[in-house]
Amino acid sequence: MPKIRVLIVDDSVLVRRMVSNALSSHPQLEVVGVAANGHIALAKIPQINPDAVLLDVEMPEMDGLETLVAIRKTYPRLLVVMFSSVTERGAAVTLDAIALGATDYVTKPANMSSKEAVMGYLRDQLIPKIRELCAGKSNSLPTAVHPQVSPRQQLPNFPTSALPRVEIVAIGVSTGGPNALMAILPAFAANLPVPLLIVQHMPPLFTKRLAERLDGNCQIQVAEGFSGAILQPGQAWIAPGDFHMIVERESTRAHLRTHQEPPENSCRPAVDVLFRSVAKTYGAGTLAVVLTGMGQDGLHGCKCIREAGGQVLVQDEASSVVWGMPGRVANAGLADRVLPLSQLASEIIHRLGNE
Repeated sequence: MPKIRVLIVDDSVLVRRMVSNALSSHPQLEVVGVAANGHIALAKIPQINPDAVLLDVEMPEMDGLETLVAIRKTYPRLLVVMFSSVTERGAAVTLDAIALGATDYVTKPANMSSKEAVMGYLRDQLIPKIRELCAGKSNSLPTAVHPQVSPRQQLPNFPTSALPRVEIVAIGVSTGGPNALMAILPAFAANLPVPLLIVQHMPPLFTKRLAERLDGNCQIQVAEGFSGAILQPGQAWIAPGDFHMIVERESTRAHLRTHQEPPENSCRPAVDVLFRSVAKTYGAGTLAVVLTGMGQDGLHGCKCIREAGGQVLVQDEASSVVWGMPGRVANAGLADRVLPLSQLASEIIHRLGNE
């Protein structure tokens, strides 16, 4: 199998060297070039023909956003992973990059006491992401990644009149999530009759910035979740980075609780944690939606929701950046419907009886 060819673009010599060493430690990856800024990177891409570009956000002469825009004009399907700092500015610029067409991002290591810890972080964060996004293909970004699971057994499309009344919508998403959420949430009217809960795999600060960005583009209210927040119709809550988010009910009111119990599926927040709690609290009144993302977070939570009588929708393969999370749910026979991103908002509204 041909190696995955990676171009590293960063103005720091030390960062270029450490990332090169981390990626080169895997036999399937090959660092075919490095560049100190966007101008150099753009000149090198046609010469070395990379499968993936790891692109720093802040660089002199030509920064990451300018470089990304230029790459997308000529190479619309080239995999580009942003390498961003864990800061307020880093979060905001990373979301800008995703909106401009970056495939995904990885945050730079912070507050690590040793070179070994930094190298371990780089290997753990970069290698699986690049391998799964490339999915063994070269020269272009695949439209989807195929999970290695059993063939899909999609359930019949039952009429909504035969389904339980939806009381809550829970959404799980990862890679490609900000753009997927931006395609769905603005379609909901301010009088949406149920609350929405969202787990987007992101670190602290990033989830806050994402909530603010969505809130500015939606009729419904969108905010980062916190313990004690009361669930109300027409409000969406995004799980805060590094915290699981669950639902609890007291008397007739449901509220959020966040906690830092161990990660699940290597994630905190985890979709499975949220989905289990809504299945327990709302039972058959739950509508779960699993969007683009790598891995299998959400699979076990969807099993709990189906066992409780709830409904599950998943994004289809063609419109997903990575068909890992939704693909595993669909292929396990847990999805009521498998739909392209462009049809999911209308399907959710239809199932809420709010057409």
